[in-house]
Amino acid sequence: MAAANPIGFVGIGNMGAPMVRCLAKAEHAVLAYDTRAEATAAVAKSATGIEAAANPAEIARRCRIVITMLPESRHVRDALFGDSGIARADSGFGKGCIVIDMSSSFPLDTRSLGETLAKAGIGMIDAPVSGGVGKAVTGTLAIMAGGDAALIDQVEPVLKAMGSIHRTGALGSGHAMKALNNYVSAAGLVATAEALIIGQKFGLDGRVMTRVLNASTGRNNTTENKSERFMLSRTFDSGFALALMEKDVGMARRLAEELGIGADELAFVSAYLTRALGHLGPAADHTAVLKFAEDNVKA
Repeated sequence: MAAANPIGFVGIGNMGAPMVRCLAKAEHAVLAYDTRAEATAAVAKSATGIEAAANPAEIARRCRIVITMLPESRHVRDALFGDSGIARADSGFGKGCIVIDMSSSFPLDTRSLGETLAKAGIGMIDAPVSGGVGKAVTGTLAIMAGGDAALIDQVEPVLKAMGSIHRTGALGSGHAMKALNNYVSAAGLVATAEALIIGQKFGLDGRVMTRVLNASTGRNNTTENKSERFMLSRTFDSGFALALMEKDVGMARRLAEELGIGADELAFVSAYLTRALGHLGPAADHTAVLKFAEDNVKA
């Protein structure tokens, strides 16, 4: 029997699929949709309480809360206002409904989208995540929630099924925080990759270096979670694409530029990742930055 007013979830990718399963595990009924019908069907079969939506119109008709987990702002706007968009005037998704954008969207675009939705009486919060596929599976993501406090209160049980909530301020602040977080993470990744290459060239063992860094002030997310497991092992398969990191850091750079702030290190890291992406290709994992750094040394 179809559930009344399930949570709509749009975007069933590497992150979206386990997030949907966490919602179902917490006994939230979910109506899932992705442009790839096979992804929608697979997640619907993976757990009790998940249904596959035939199209966005079904999401609009049946859901009062809709989560978007899409690549970037333009995809979110298209899902809401494009052909057969969920929030179009004739869709049935209107006053009192809430959009939760958990994508990595551009903060100023999020503010603009929120203003458009507000004219139809639709609330919006931005709630991007950090933690990767591993924490999406366990429901322990860090969720950066921006928007009206009362709206966040209203959807708090939904968000808590997927992780811990960190309230960041007004609408768009969650997306700003996500972009800046990924910039800081990327800076640690680039620095660690270069340090490993220099140290090993001198004669240090990379695993010894990692242990010392983790016991010292150089400790960061890369040394703790990526150096040995994905970089020194040369598996380069953490599950987070270099293209996504490059996009997120690019958004942080764009935000700084639009705010009139000169940020030299941010500009350097952003350009470095863009060069790495061009060298390694769109399928590369972000931990393969080590290979790009090695190739730079040889060049």
